[in-house]
Amino acid sequence: MELSLSEARRIALTAQGFSASCRSGAVGAAPLRKVINRLGVLQIDSVNVLVRAHYLPLFSRLGSYDRTFLDEVMAAKPKRFFEYWGHEASLLPIDCQPLLRWRMARALRGLGIWKQLAPFANEKRAEANALLQRIQAEGPLAASDLAGSRASKGMWVWSDAKHALEWLFWAGLIAATHRRGSFERVYDLPERVIPRAILQLPTPGSVDAQRALLARSAQSLGIATADDLRDYYRIPAADVRLPIEQLVEEGTIIPVRVRGWRQQAYLHKDARAGRKIAGAALLSPFDPLIWHRPRTERLFGFRYRLEIYTPAHKRQHGYYVLPFLLDGALVARVDLKADRKANTLIIQRAHVEPDAPRCATERLVEELRLMASWLGLADLCVAPAAVIDPVLAGIPRTQ
Repeated sequence: MELSLSEARRIALTAQGFSASCRSGAVGAAPLRKVINRLGVLQIDSVNVLVRAHYLPLFSRLGSYDRTFLDEVMAAKPKRFFEYWGHEASLLPIDCQPLLRWRMARALRGLGIWKQLAPFANEKRAEANALLQRIQAEGPLAASDLAGSRASKGMWVWSDAKHALEWLFWAGLIAATHRRGSFERVYDLPERVIPRAILQLPTPGSVDAQRALLARSAQSLGIATADDLRDYYRIPAADVRLPIEQLVEEGTIIPVRVRGWRQQAYLHKDARAGRKIAGAALLSPFDPLIWHRPRTERLFGFRYRLEIYTPAHKRQHGYYVLPFLLDGALVARVDLKADRKANTLIIQRAHVEPDAPRCATERLVEELRLMASWLGLADLCVAPAAVIDPVLAGIPRTQ
């Protein structure tokens, strides 16, 4: 079977929840849970220049919603979702927990984790065990609860205690119960966080678990290459050949060709192409539709890079840049900042793609005003140094 690029794009957008307009009316907790289950994973990131990353994919698909609903979904008991390493730090459906125990088992042996955490699986294991015993005896704690754990030189300068906590979490010996204060993770024993019914489920073998995760990837992506499927839950490249072959054999995914793609593509058996992909949405850099940049280029012809760690003078498009999706195409990108003190959403830079429709900038401004309202910001302003389309000239400029 061969598909056109347009068909592949419609399939991908439909699978990701962009096929129909759901952005009207009141949005409660139930639609949020439905979207997270559909995506299969919601990436969490600490950057807060605009809003925490996990809030944005829901706004992109549902429009304005009360962010406290997501906070409640994350902290609710019994848990329907849990935090772990899915696609980076992620919020995941609770039934995914057994499918990630192979990753916990590898971390327990010091494998597949950050190198600074590996010593706690070996020569520093006694330190980690002592911390585990403290949590068992005292109850939930965070890194800031540990004497001397606060880093004096910034958030990335971690103490041994913080590293030990992270290793225990990666190894599945503790679980995240909630976040508090400045988005700090609070830990407790898994049996006090994860529902007993989930913990009592048998642990699948690594191949079976990875096959199930790849099947979820395929359903959430609609159409994808092996690398796309692998990246969704960050499964090692060396582990995907056999489970993909098994998924093809059982009919869960169907090998297809996409015109213009060099790589073999796989279509999920339930994937459908929406008749019309209409509507506008600003996308987080960590949105599952675009987080795998090679796939973004293949699907949309849109080269996109996160430039947070690029020196300011070398950035091409800005610090925290959101692509703008309009009627199934990526037509623009904006570097945004929420100035909460000034109660303003600031457009620091904006770029419209050469082949964007004439209405793109007007629609972008509409979406920016919607986002400002959703964030509780009263004004929308353009930074003086912004590279902007003339249509944005009517928006007030920051001083």
